[in-house]
Amino acid sequence: MGVQISSILPKKKIELMELSGKKIAIDAFNTIFQFLSIIRDRFTGEPLKDSQGRVTSHLSGLFYRTSNLLEAGIKPIFAFDGAPPPFKHATIAARQEQKEEAIRKWEEAVKKGVPAMKYAQAASKLTDEMIEESKKLLDYMGIPWIQAPSEGEAQCSYMCKKGDVFATGSQDGDSLLFGSPKLVRNLSISGRKKLPKKETYIDVKPELIELEEVLSNLGITREQLIFLGMLVGTDYNPEGIFGYGPKKGLDFVRNVGSLKQFLEKVKWESDVPAEKILDFFMNPPTSDKYNLEWKQPENEKIMRFMVDEHNFSHDRVQKVLQKMTEGFGKGKQATLGGYLKK
Repeated sequence: MGVQISSILPKKKIELMELSGKKIAIDAFNTIFQFLSIIRDRFTGEPLKDSQGRVTSHLSGLFYRTSNLLEAGIKPIFAFDGAPPPFKHATIAARQEQKEEAIRKWEEAVKKGVPAMKYAQAASKLTDEMIEESKKLLDYMGIPWIQAPSEGEAQCSYMCKKGDVFATGSQDGDSLLFGSPKLVRNLSISGRKKLPKKETYIDVKPELIELEEVLSNLGITREQLIFLGMLVGTDYNPEGIFGYGPKKGLDFVRNVGSLKQFLEKVKWESDVPAEKILDFFMNPPTSDKYNLEWKQPENEKIMRFMVDEHNFSHDRVQKVLQKMTEGFGKGKQATLGGYLKK
């Protein structure tokens, strides 16, 4: 879900090419789950599958969308979630119940012959097998990935704070709560997008959000930003505090200087102590064990994996591999040619 405060965040639309030569740490689960949700039949909601009935939407998105980043000279690194904090288990269980209900509604819609996409998207599930396949494909593409000790966005934010990458790449604003200096949204979905239930398309461009500008513009501290997240709902207290949206929550937290004051003014009913949520955003588990090295794609392995094993188009994959190879060289030239090094 992620914290829903995007509507009040100052952001700047940018072109994908403006990120050429820059290293961006991408929240793997967030991005791959996106692919599983959107790469489906628009009417039935059925995901992309190979001849053996295995879902391949995640591989399609990871290969084709990420190749666009490489072609633009961007250097991505993917951070995969590790063990969630113990107090997230209730949220995970609730989400599983919601998915089961979505599956039921999806099956009913298909039987009735009515549009089923929204139910199918809500039923999307990222399995262990999909995660391992994604890591394998990234290895073949020469793209580094890291297994985070806990939340992927926390790891991305840590790498950005250290200056090892230019920004965190995610659709969610959680990375700002984790302290990422920069966040890039729409990184993997930039391009033309069809509006739901309309024959209208809009241009989706990457958005750059900078934490320092966010805090200055909103007139709050990072701790108050976390309080705002707790009001509207985070992954650790998804219900939030009744009656608070982003705007009302912002007005509230501007007058709250500490967690003690925050708890004195709200009725905290979550099973997760507010102290634990604040501490987790301020001091999440992270790792220094990563190697930022991008390699030439292994074309033969990619062809065997994508075409022979999962029935992707030979010609299309081959065409993308050519662009990826050119993009790899472009990324090296951009770094050496005076672009931002991170």
